[in-house]
Amino acid sequence: MTVTQEIITVAMVVLATMLTRFIPFLIFPEGKPVPKYVQYLGKVLPPAVFGLLIIYCLKNVSIFSGSHGIPELISIILVIVLHLWKRQMLLSIAGGTVCYMLLVQLVF
Repeated sequence: MTVTQEIITVAMVVLATMLTRFIPFLIFPEGKPVPKYVQYLGKVLPPAVFGLLIIYCLKNVSIFSGSHGIPELISIILVIVLHLWKRQMLLSIAGGTVCYMLLVQLVF
């Protein structure tokens, strides 16, 4: 890339980032009530994304070969326990990921 192309690329990335940050404040100003469909999406999308993540992570697990899905099962149990204990989604995901990586690197 030439210097001009690099500058244009960086400018477009900055512009896109700024737009995605500012548009919600323009569409939903502070004194105006949030539409019902946006409230609905705010309630259903996080669990839907979490479910999609689970399906994606487990799609190639075979219980008939390799480690038989044991590291995945242990990590899933840890995620559930951490989430029931602390109710922190980020902690649950990070804990399960670290557990899984340790299991597949050191145990299985």
